[in-house]
Amino acid sequence: MGKAIGKVNPGRKRSRFAKDFKLEAVRLLELGEKSATQLAAELGIRRNMLYKWQEELSSKGPQQAFRGPGAKPAVGTLGSGAAASGTQTCHRGARYFKKSRGVLCEGTAVKYSFIRDHRKRFPVTKLCLLLAVSRSGFHAWLNRSVSARALADQRLLVDIRRVHIEHRQAYGGVKTWLTLNERGIACGKHRVARLRREAGIEARREQRQRIMIEHHKTAAPAPDLLVRRFTAPLPDRIWAGDMTFIRTREGWLHLAVLLDLYSRKVVGWAMDPRPGQILHLGALQMALAQRRPKPGLIHHTDRGPQYNTSAYRALLDAHGMRASMNGRKVPQDNAVAESFFSNLKNELVHHRDFRSRDEARVAIFDYIELFYNRKRIHQSLGYRTPEQIEREWQGA
Repeated sequence: MGKAIGKVNPGRKRSRFAKDFKLEAVRLLELGEKSATQLAAELGIRRNMLYKWQEELSSKGPQQAFRGPGAKPAVGTLGSGAAASGTQTCHRGARYFKKSRGVLCEGTAVKYSFIRDHRKRFPVTKLCLLLAVSRSGFHAWLNRSVSARALADQRLLVDIRRVHIEHRQAYGGVKTWLTLNERGIACGKHRVARLRREAGIEARREQRQRIMIEHHKTAAPAPDLLVRRFTAPLPDRIWAGDMTFIRTREGWLHLAVLLDLYSRKVVGWAMDPRPGQILHLGALQMALAQRRPKPGLIHHTDRGPQYNTSAYRALLDAHGMRASMNGRKVPQDNAVAESFFSNLKNELVHHRDFRSRDEARVAIFDYIELFYNRKRIHQSLGYRTPEQIEREWQGA
């Protein structure tokens, strides 16, 4: 992976990592699901740095470890680790072919396959009559050798499934097609879409509605400096922030993030059982410690009261940052942050049953730092990753 992307702006001497980042990295290392070499490569750091953090944490404890620049009190405690994740598999259709007309109407070959798979339970004659195909045609299809095109489709489908699993079932047809082409696998976009559709491969999505309580007794909000212009000419010129909550069996876990609008990278995050001031200050302090932006950066959020406290505004002023806020009851004004939370929940949260907050923290850290920032390609970035965008800018 090379060096970490903390070193973005010219003039920075070395990368810095916030305390929460180090805590979650060590937690992920101690789970044993990834080797130290693999985890360090995916995080973009050296392996001995991981061991150094682990040694410091074990000797000093989570409260006293990592007291360098940008450190703050740890949000939460370092647990013993979470169990292996499980995914929920959706089975469409039922045992009976009357329930499966959406599949069976896709072509004669699909109907013939259905008859072949169920001929031991039902007479072939009745199945052919019900599905409106000829018995002689079924037997001819049954004895026909597989075409070269069908064999090529089978091999391509294996590669499609591999990409689908490697990218956490988050990619649609276009991103899958682009990833296959990058790996040197020649195929067409519509062919990939057809094979995905026939195999029932879909990106994981689940929409849920949430109701937020409006707060009336808050300070006057900052003006909207973006006006829905969600682009930035350079890194660390515009950050967008928001918070959400994740259900666990222990209770809610709240997550606050800050994203750089130039690369869509999550530059700061924090998690806590309570949605208070510590949560939002933690995300901002992580971003400041790891990015060290120049004065004049626009900090855009919604009108949440935590972003309007005197302590939060004072921290913004101390670093020369300009506050910007949504219009009243207009979530579209903060669409980038809302889109990130939609991806997080559709690609991770809605498909997991977290038994504890620690288990959720590990999974969210893994999603943000190992997948979203470094591996997941974005349509708005020309199908590149946030890390690729910043590497290209740094190289230029």
